[in-house]
Amino acid sequence: MKISTTIVAVFLIAGSSAGQSLRNGETDTITKVGTTSAQFLKIGVGARAIALGGSFVAEANDLSALYWNPAGLAHLQGGAVDLSHTQYLADINYNYAAFGLNLGNMGTVAASLIFLDSGDMPVRTTSRPEGTGELFKVQDYALQISYARALTDNFAIGTTIKYISETIWHSTASATAFDVGVLFTTPFRKLRLGANMANFGPNMQMNGRDILFSQDPGQDQEGNVEIVNAEYLMDKHPLPLMFRVGLAWDAMNTADHRIVVLTDATHPNDNSEYVNVGTEYTFRNLLALRIGFKNAFEEDGEQGLTFGGGLNLRVDRSVRMRIDYAYADFGRLEQAHWYSFSLNF
Repeated sequence: MKISTTIVAVFLIAGSSAGQSLRNGETDTITKVGTTSAQFLKIGVGARAIALGGSFVAEANDLSALYWNPAGLAHLQGGAVDLSHTQYLADINYNYAAFGLNLGNMGTVAASLIFLDSGDMPVRTTSRPEGTGELFKVQDYALQISYARALTDNFAIGTTIKYISETIWHSTASATAFDVGVLFTTPFRKLRLGANMANFGPNMQMNGRDILFSQDPGQDQEGNVEIVNAEYLMDKHPLPLMFRVGLAWDAMNTADHRIVVLTDATHPNDNSEYVNVGTEYTFRNLLALRIGFKNAFEEDGEQGLTFGGGLNLRVDRSVRMRIDYAYADFGRLEQAHWYSFSLNF
């Protein structure tokens, strides 16, 4: 117990110190919005987690834990497959697929793929704002491999290593990053504490044929080289580093009814701090209703109310199937819908 408590304390102090260092030299009005790469890593996965307002760090116990808190994989029973589809803003398709397997005393291993596709869009230029006749698309993905293990009955730790790639037309940027998380069941058995640091890695820089061009370095001179191959100097941008701390409390847990109340606090490196809250009611481990609020207190944020539900069905003695749905309000940007399907065996 003392070792678990010490590890959690060190983790939280390190996250707090790192978060403070990100603010050094900045005023309270600077949030650094739009200064990081791989923005798709901030969208979130899993209809259940989204319906709970994204407050899932201390409750993560399915394959969406690869995103929210890899330590939660330690509570996975047997094997599982998870598929999720999101019709995101501006008709962007956002998909998630994961597979995990509990190896007993050796821990739990899992792998997942996050994939975003903008669909075809017309190429526009200043001279041809209506389009050149060409089409381009944005495609981003993150391939993740995770490992988690319960060190004691009350304490679990997990880590994820991920390969991240962003493609815009013919240009690509990539990086390798990792996440680390802990999950602790407090002496008050109904209360759980989770913490997660996500997307720790190097800066990303675009490269590709779209940044190449040819230019005459001396247009007012004769006899010089007329064509010189050159390229634009692209900036390097950091990954969207996030520190999350969350609590989950079982307000009721009987054979027929379960009510869990959750809250998370997040410190990102490219925005103001915000809080997520959510509540889930489950009837006989069969029907679940969820409601939450996402990104409260975020400066100039558009996210807000979330809700959804799910069905947990037994296929046979050893196989269970879960179907989840979530709705998320984005204010002036309207709304998005999440659909998830999972199979435990």
